[in-house]
Amino acid sequence: MTRASGACHVAEITRTHGGRRYRSYLLRRTYRQDGKVKHETLGNLSRLPAATIELIRRAVRGDALVPPDDAFDVIRSRPHGHVAAVVGTARKLGLPALLAATRSRERDLVEALIAARLLDPCSKLATARALGAETEESSLGESLGVADADEDALYEAMDWLLARQGRVEQALARRHLTDGGLILYDVTSTYFEGRKCPLAKFGHPRDGRRDKLQIVFGLLTNGDGCPVAVEVFEGNTGDPKTVPAQIKKIRERFGITRVVLVGDRGMLTDARLREDLRPIEGLDWITALRAPAIQALAAGGALQLSLFDQQDLAEITHPDYPGERLIVCKNPLLAEERARKRGELLEATARELATIAAATARAKRPLRGQARIALRVGKVLGRRKVGKHFTLEITDTSFRAARDEAAIAQEAALDGIYVIRTSV
Repeated sequence: MTRASGACHVAEITRTHGGRRYRSYLLRRTYRQDGKVKHETLGNLSRLPAATIELIRRAVRGDALVPPDDAFDVIRSRPHGHVAAVVGTARKLGLPALLAATRSRERDLVEALIAARLLDPCSKLATARALGAETEESSLGESLGVADADEDALYEAMDWLLARQGRVEQALARRHLTDGGLILYDVTSTYFEGRKCPLAKFGHPRDGRRDKLQIVFGLLTNGDGCPVAVEVFEGNTGDPKTVPAQIKKIRERFGITRVVLVGDRGMLTDARLREDLRPIEGLDWITALRAPAIQALAAGGALQLSLFDQQDLAEITHPDYPGERLIVCKNPLLAEERARKRGELLEATARELATIAAATARAKRPLRGQARIALRVGKVLGRRKVGKHFTLEITDTSFRAARDEAAIAQEAALDGIYVIRTSV
């Protein structure tokens, strides 16, 4: 007598043939016939993936299967893709080896600081919190093994990096600078929070924070703009005064004797060219003329606007610039932009000056006194820097302003024109 049973199972059959072992997976049903236990094969599972076979095994065994979302509780999710991209690129570029030949706690911290500046620039305290295991904002701390770092550890790592700055910059110079190649240099500043930095001074703010101390720093790069060296100066240091230190750095520290230094017109002034660059053999330079110098060339006839009738580029010479090349360029887009901006500034200034004129002529409590009137006029002109384009007449009881159309036309004629000045 046969009694069917609903019990199924996955049987693993192992056999050896020709010295090789083969495994088969069969779905079988167990039943009893005439008092004997027998097996019925319901299907061959051998061609299914191992994970699927395991699922079938658990299902026929009676295990409770639930969707993955129900099987786990998501406690925390940390962004990782951007971390992998930045850290991976840095290592591909060989950044860790530039910092130090061997791995150390300090090197890992500095690598994390550099990555953090790219991913989410913030203070050292905020960076430490973003790296911490309990407060981390990404996988950066765990990826670099610095999740336990606090703010003090980050500052100590910066001290370690400062001590190695010279070696790092020399390694970058060997990699990116070539004898006779271009070196770009520029300066900027940033306001400073704190009172104990000996370099923090009041100076010319580029970010508009006249109420804050600031520091000035200059950056050297190769011709492609790849940074090679950085130096910090007192906040009241003028741009041209930072140039001699860079020349010394290039020639003495980096061992480059032939170089073309590129700097803007506020950086490579006549004094710097005369005192610091021309006396050095093998040191050439590229800069540009300031607006008054361009106006002088035009007024003297050396710069003819007819040069641009056929093309937007021309080379001229002038006795005031012996042994130099002057490349005159015209940018039509820049000309349009400057004309638009000048028009807006003139219009806004004229409106405010008209308001002052009306204040001197009103019947009730008119504005009186030459000094008081001049003070209000000076504030308006100082705000938009177009006072040279107005003629003014101030008395104790009146004020009149008119546009100087001749001066405006003279400046407009040179819109979009700039002159490259070089020893190359």
